[in-house]
Amino acid sequence: MAGLVFFALLPYLWADTVGRVGEWWAALSDHPFVPNELFRGTLYRSVDFPIEYLPVWFSITSPPFALALGLAGAVAVLVGCSRARRSALGSAQLRFRLFLVGCFALPVLAALLAGSNIYNGWRLMYFLWAPFALLAVYGVERLLSALRRPRLQAAVYGAAGAGLAATLTAMALIHPNQQVYFNALVDRAAPERLRMQYEMGYWTHPALQALQWLADNPHALPNNPSVSPNFIQRTTAENIEMLPDAARARIEKNMSVDIVQTIMRNAWSRSDRALRRVRVYENTIIAIEPKPDLQAIYEATLGRVPDVDSAFDVHLLDGAVALVMEPCLPSFITQQGVTVRATPVDRADLPPHREGETDEVRNFALVQHGAFFNGKCVASLPLPGYPVADVVLDWGAPPLDHAVAREAMRRAQADGRLLAGAAYDIYITNDELVYVKEPCSPGAAKTLFFFLHIHPQSEDDLPEDQRRERPERRYVKRNHHGALLPDACVALFPLPDYPVATFQTGQRGEDGLLWEASLSVNPDGEIAWSEWSPPLPDEDDAPDAMRRAKTDGRLLARSFYDVYLADGELVYVKENCDPIETEHPFFLDIYPQRASDLPEDRRQRGFERSWFRFHRQRGAFVGETCVALFPLPGYPVAGFRTGQRIGGGNGNLWRASFSANPEPYQAVHRAAASSEPAAQSVFDIHVPDDALVYVKEPCEQADTEARFFLHVVPRSEDDLPEDRREYGFNGLDFDFFLNGAWFDGKCAARVALPDYPIASIRTGQHVSGVREIWSAELALGR
Repeated sequence: MAGLVFFALLPYLWADTVGRVGEWWAALSDHPFVPNELFRGTLYRSVDFPIEYLPVWFSITSPPFALALGLAGAVAVLVGCSRARRSALGSAQLRFRLFLVGCFALPVLAALLAGSNIYNGWRLMYFLWAPFALLAVYGVERLLSALRRPRLQAAVYGAAGAGLAATLTAMALIHPNQQVYFNALVDRAAPERLRMQYEMGYWTHPALQALQWLADNPHALPNNPSVSPNFIQRTTAENIEMLPDAARARIEKNMSVDIVQTIMRNAWSRSDRALRRVRVYENTIIAIEPKPDLQAIYEATLGRVPDVDSAFDVHLLDGAVALVMEPCLPSFITQQGVTVRATPVDRADLPPHREGETDEVRNFALVQHGAFFNGKCVASLPLPGYPVADVVLDWGAPPLDHAVAREAMRRAQADGRLLAGAAYDIYITNDELVYVKEPCSPGAAKTLFFFLHIHPQSEDDLPEDQRRERPERRYVKRNHHGALLPDACVALFPLPDYPVATFQTGQRGEDGLLWEASLSVNPDGEIAWSEWSPPLPDEDDAPDAMRRAKTDGRLLARSFYDVYLADGELVYVKENCDPIETEHPFFLDIYPQRASDLPEDRRQRGFERSWFRFHRQRGAFVGETCVALFPLPGYPVAGFRTGQRIGGGNGNLWRASFSANPEPYQAVHRAAASSEPAAQSVFDIHVPDDALVYVKEPCEQADTEARFFLHVVPRSEDDLPEDRREYGFNGLDFDFFLNGAWFDGKCAARVALPDYPIASIRTGQHVSGVREIWSAELALGR
């Protein structure tokens, strides 16, 4: 019954049950997200965890009394089965107990055999607790049966109650951080040991406490009471929304200066610098520390020979590693990470959990420990509190050396093949893609962070771990190999050694996507096609587009934004525009005059949907006016539906539907105005010849948004399509914007009637097919 109900409630399964169950299995048993995670003090990729990962996490994060009772119940079931006669296996109770053992053990076994990508403890397997809890109940039952004396049975009840009480007490003591619960099977007493062994503070859930403290103690911060914008982003919008209104307002007001850093999970933390520290079992799950005075650190390095000359100049200062790059772009701070390996002078200084090892390793995001100011990047990475003999920094992919960048640009321009030219000229050589922009300034470059998705001609060419991580994109390579030269910006991407089918590349800035290109390569290496999405309009594009729209364009919709059609593009205009009114994504549904103009996979749907962001793609400010542009497709368009969608699936901020060409409906309106209507309601209804005409004057565009219903009753039911005969009428419901238009304060629509004899018509507007707004009936008798 459970299976049948599950199937009935999921239409996704109806069309291709076997195939889509296979899709589920493929996706969930081999999830593409592959994080790095601590387990028993070692940093693993989630697909490389040892086989005991699930059993260990289950054992150390479940209440001990429940573990004992659940295992007792499972053993009792298995022992009972081994002793039972064949006829006894027909018992419904025994079958159910075996079912519970299977529900607990088989998913674990399946995950181990399939090599499933399980991460973040055992949260992806929490459903195991249901059968395990029932086995624990059965364990209690068997103990009570075995210990028949009332006093012994009372002791069983008492022990189970004490275990439950101890669990509730443990949860209360670590509230509101119950997600970080560990039981006594691990060492919870040694300060800061547990967090160096396992992941604590799941993602950023402790950040709400940090935000509340920052809101309540703004004067505890040095200099100005300001919070890092990056810190706000890392804490997620949900944490911000959970703050009281007054606290949220104080946080959002003070987001200008980047002077706060957060220490979470397994990073080093200076206990003498912490403004606020949240601990569970004497282990820090989040700490707030003021950033050191980076300007002073920069001044301390002036005139000093760096200890290491690398992508950054590296200086060893008291208790920290100072990193300096000049000149520099903000992206080198916001997108760069570094791994620090520190070897102590005396191994005895290593924390207890590192006993037997030679060094400590920590990963740092520079944005948490550095800043960009006055054209330079400066960061300060803390070292452990004990004397250090050796420090090793691993950059992964640092910015390019200037000499290497200039030589790559010279070689590409002389001997490479130019694939495309737009925001950057992109060349391909024998072993790399070369991006060149000249002239180029820090302001024009915005960022040197590019993305590159490489799709091979054959999936078999990919390394196995890359097939696992991104099967839908084949291969994704993100790099920071860029250099800002005095006269140019250059970035390089090394190419793989397998044949490439398609490149997707582009550039992201602080506001999102700046530009994107898709390049298809045939087996001979020649470019088959190139498609570019335009960059942000410059300061001249938006004012010119708005002027053309208002003087020569056609006003199609008047809503939250006024929408004009001018020179083959839609122009969205909003005067007295608050920047927050541009944050929500815009959608645009384009309905063609001929369905055959749509891509084949969109024809059944009947329209093509596009999404765009004001900041990322097609928006700009003209004084206090917001202007956004969207180019139209090459095929003839019948109508549009557009608006802004509120994030999180909470509905539309606004929506408007309109015809692409209202002129024919102006003629329809003029013709109808010269005759008496056949019926009158919210709309006047005319019946000229073979059509039904709806007119309204005066008319607001909002009057046309609700869907129209049109029920045509024939004289003979034999004239109806076979699937409509049981209803007794033909349903010809329609959207006004596809059969009509709004213009000059008037509305007109025309719908062709079927050619068979008609007895009567009932029409009107309804909301979601349920509530009628208005209706009218016409007895035609023709």
